[in-house]
Amino acid sequence: MSTKAATHPAVDYEADFYAWTQDQAEKLRARRQNEIDWDNVAEEIDSVGRSQRKEIRHRLVVLLHHLLKWEYQPERRSNSWRASIGEARAEIRSEIDDSPSLRGYPDEVLARQYWLAGLKAAEETNLSEATFPEECPYSVEQILDPNYFPGTPS
Repeated sequence: MSTKAATHPAVDYEADFYAWTQDQAEKLRARRQNEIDWDNVAEEIDSVGRSQRKEIRHRLVVLLHHLLKWEYQPERRSNSWRASIGEARAEIRSEIDDSPSLRGYPDEVLARQYWLAGLKAAEETNLSEATFPEECPYSVEQILDPNYFPGTPS
């Protein structure tokens, strides 16, 4: 065991996660391979990737939910809905810009996220679930297009 390791004992992953992340980052930067908690580092890196995908799924539900409300309740359109649509689009684009390999991910999860958004829209609007199409009526390109708003112009 090196003197440095003896004077700076390893920070326990379970006891203090933040301190563990800082300790591991320092060891990685210093290339101290023998002191890396490899299994937990690998798990945390994997977790970061999962969280990006989760963020896209979440934002896609919010976006589809508001697009449905926008289209099916034109009399209730508001700047709040417009802002929510814009924010969700921006956040999805930001995740994809940060990780271009996720560019096709919205297409992969669109059907499931649309189903969730339809349930949420039906619940919030008091419209029947049957009001909304069974399959997503919007393409991913339309969904992410900052100028696209479905239905009749307001």
